[in-house]
Amino acid sequence: MLLYITLGTNDIESAGRFYDAVLPPLGYRRQRYSEEEIGYAADGDVRCRLWVVTPFNRRRASNGNGTMVALAAATRADVDAFHAAALAAGGFDEGKPGLRPFHDSFYAAYVRDHDGNKLSAVCEEPE
Repeated sequence: MLLYITLGTNDIESAGRFYDAVLPPLGYRRQRYSEEEIGYAADGDVRCRLWVVTPFNRRRASNGNGTMVALAAATRADVDAFHAAALAAGGFDEGKPGLRPFHDSFYAAYVRDHDGNKLSAVCEEPE
């Protein structure tokens, strides 16, 4: 259903360092870069699925209350690695890795980047 997602930033260099650190455990890496945007995708994907951008209207980027991007993780260890990488890269903890009440195998972690964008990594596979 989704073609791609964009997240706003006020510091493209800082955002790039953060996402370069947190997305590889989930199988994504930087594929495109300019002074206005950075695109991330899995190797072999035909397009970038996650973009970190400076707003087109040149106003300050802001995060939305109730807005979150959930990224699929293949294993619980990948969720753990994502969370650890986010904290090491200066992100903020919004929920340590663990099972959540949504169903028996919903294992997730929640973080915020430097701009306040909320991200989650989720593994729905049984351990």
